[in-house]
Parts: sequence; C-alpha cells; structure tokens
Amino acid sequence: MSSDDTAPRPSGPAQPPRPASSADGFRDLLHAQRVWDTDLPPFDPETAPPAPLPLFHRWFAEAVAAGQSEPHAMSLATADAEGLPDVRTLLLHDADERGWHFATHRTSAKGHQLAARPYAALGFYWPVQGRQVRVRGPVRRCTPEESRADLHARSRGALAAALTGTQSEILDAAATLHRAADAAWERARTEPDADAPTWTRYVVEPAEAEFFQGDARRRHIRLRYRRTEAGAWERELLWP
Repeated sequence: MSSDDTAPRPSGPAQPPRPASSADGFRDLLHAQRVWDTDLPPFDPETAPPAPLPLFHRWFAEAVAAGQSEPHAMSLATADAEGLPDVRTLLLHDADERGWHFATHRTSAKGHQLAARPYAALGFYWPVQGRQVRVRGPVRRCTPEESRADLHARSRGALAAALTGTQSEILDAAATLHRAADAAWERARTEPDADAPTWTRYVVEPAEAEFFQGDARRRHIRLRYRRTEAGAWERELLWP
C-alpha cells in the first residue's frame, strides 16, 4: 500500500473527475446533448394550405398548446453597411396578411441596417415539437400611427424599456443604465401615453416561408412557399 493510500482523505462528497481541459469538458458536455428524444407530431405537406400564413397561425397555436416557452420569440437577421450578416432575438408583434411584424427604435443598429438594406430573415424554433419556421422578404415601416399604437398596446415594462436611453449606443456604466431605467419606469407609471418618437413598427413582407418538421430518424420535412411574380404562392419540398 502506498503512502497516498494511508494519507487522511478530505471529508465531504466526492468530486467528479476534472476534464483534461476546459475545451474537452465543453465538447463532452456538448456531445452529450440529445435532440428530439420525444414523440414529435406528424406533418403531411399534402394537407398544407395554399398560403403560409394559415399554417403559421396553426403551428403557433399548437406550439402554445404544447407548452413551448416563449413561442413568439424569433431571430431577426439583417445586413450591416458592409453587407455582413447580423442577428438578434426579439418578439413577434403580429402576423397578418401583410406579413410578420416586429418593432424597435429606428435609431438602433437594426433600425439603421434596415434603413440601408430593407430586407430581412426571421427564424422561429419550437423544440417541443421539433419545428422551425423561416421567413424572408423585404421590410416596410408601418405608419407612425401604427407605431404609436404598438408602443402603447404593450406592458408598462415595455414602455419603460422604450423610454430608456438610446438603444445600441455605448453605455459608460451599469449605474447609468439603472438611473435611466428607474426614471423611465416612473415616467411610464405617471405618463402611460408618453411617446417614444423613434419607436417604429416594421413588417417583413414574405417572399419565402419555410416550414420544417423534425423527425427522430432524421427524415425531416421541409416545405417551402415561394411567392411568384404574379403574387401567388407555389409550394415545394426540400431535401433535409
């Protein structure tokens, strides 16, 4: 028996072995994750409606019913002044015959990007059902009246956020944000009709919309809608 075997051992629960490196530990953790270890809903593309909006409404309702967290969260991809991609997550405000709606300050980074290159892509991911929806198309500003109505249709917290600082600008310290946020919350409480002049509602007018249904055996279904020059929709299946 070695001297190490006879040495006193530390009390307390046993510690898991450390990975050889933090990179190895990350890769081990990453590769241990599983996708769709659950029953997924069927999707027959032959039964899909002739236009994408009704299918999106149906899938959204089914995601809510399935308990999907924040199903209205989506990725918005734009391009900067050099044509390089940029992406962030924000909330869907509506989906109607005009397209998919969101809002932000037109003075924000994405607002400037959309002013220079008014085209965007959206991505929804609902892992509870193994579903994705992708939308691409030109982006239009809604009217000032719609933007003001959008601002005041939301919660007090949303109004306070819209009244806080200048989105995407450099912040000198967290304390500055805290002071500005406190002032914005108080203004939202005392002035519920306060205006944020740069708040703008946008709509992505779909040129393409793709619906992805995952399959545990990787026989994923991808149904793409594309708008023709005549304004009609054509549908096509894609290899996964």
